[in-house]
Amino acid sequence: MKPAMDTTNWCGLDLAWVYSDLLGSINRQTHCVHRARDVLHDSLLRFVLAQKQETIRQPHAYLRTVVGNVLNDLRCDAKRFESLDDAARGDEVSTERGGLLPVETAPSAERLADLQQRLRTVQRILDCLPARCREVFWLFRIEGCAQSEIAARLGISLNMVERHVMRALVDLRKARALLVE
Repeated sequence: MKPAMDTTNWCGLDLAWVYSDLLGSINRQTHCVHRARDVLHDSLLRFVLAQKQETIRQPHAYLRTVVGNVLNDLRCDAKRFESLDDAARGDEVSTERGGLLPVETAPSAERLADLQQRLRTVQRILDCLPARCREVFWLFRIEGCAQSEIAARLGISLNMVERHVMRALVDLRKARALLVE
């Protein structure tokens, strides 16, 4: 007779701990159970991929560190998308990806001028791209379409979509390097 398999242990992790204590901790930080589950599952994927490369001696501690990194990534992403309208009010802004970010005051005239100048620079760079490359980049980065969807919509191969996106990103990166110097 085969011994019963322990279903609460997966890849060295106690799933009862993962889905009660750790998920509860994530939920308290994100204030959204759906976002907390997404963070946990992203972390579990990173954990499994890391475990394939090397043996993890303290899986619970490692997973908790991975969760912290995923939450930090989300906070950094949320800061990038702060609304100027909300900033002008000077109150706290609820972000798309979790938690509240304090907003000190409305952006200064200098900050707004700097943002406008940067946007014009990006627009000039994008205007210099070939039309199809510019269209693919817009669909991918601005409208958030999947590469396969773009390929189907424009009637081009997935490989060409990837090339167009890479070209646009390389041109933007080169321009950024020149501005920083």
